[in-house]
Amino acid sequence: MPATAAGVARPPWHNGGVTSQNMTSRQLRPVAQLFRVAVTALVLAVTLAATGCSLLPSDATSLETTGSAPTVGSTAAAKAPQSQSDADVLAAKVKVSLTKLGNATKSPNREQMTAAMVEAGASKEKVEVSIDNTPTGLAVDAIEAAAPMARQCIIGQVRDGKASIAVLPLLASGRCFVGDQH
Repeated sequence: MPATAAGVARPPWHNGGVTSQNMTSRQLRPVAQLFRVAVTALVLAVTLAATGCSLLPSDATSLETTGSAPTVGSTAAAKAPQSQSDADVLAAKVKVSLTKLGNATKSPNREQMTAAMVEAGASKEKVEVSIDNTPTGLAVDAIEAAAPMARQCIIGQVRDGKASIAVLPLLASGRCFVGDQH
């Protein structure tokens, strides 16, 4: 072991006498600043996750969940008026079908979501449905189903008996969801 000037042997991992009690407030400032930055980043991440902020493109077309007639989001409203696309027609039918399902049950299962999508006109072979139970066997808060149509995905969600619909671009994989959710 290396010896110090006083002749006391110190282990090789000894930090030369610098401990938190021996550190000056000047030496602690960078540590405190790093801690503040880390806490701020963590709070920001939790806030974004808790408020449901999404990294999806903002130009996604969305249908409102209230009212009898669907209203089209910002992208379609900015375009010149034209007839509804096949995706818009299917989205309106899915909205009606999932609203009916949501009125019947607050937490539908995968089979009910698939049936509602098929009833609306989606191809049963192409419908993708999220899980309806967690790995620990608990019911999920919301369940989603999606169907591709003309390079777009009609995505429907039922949460607490309320239906929401969105029309988003098809993923590069040709699917609506990441993973295998058939």
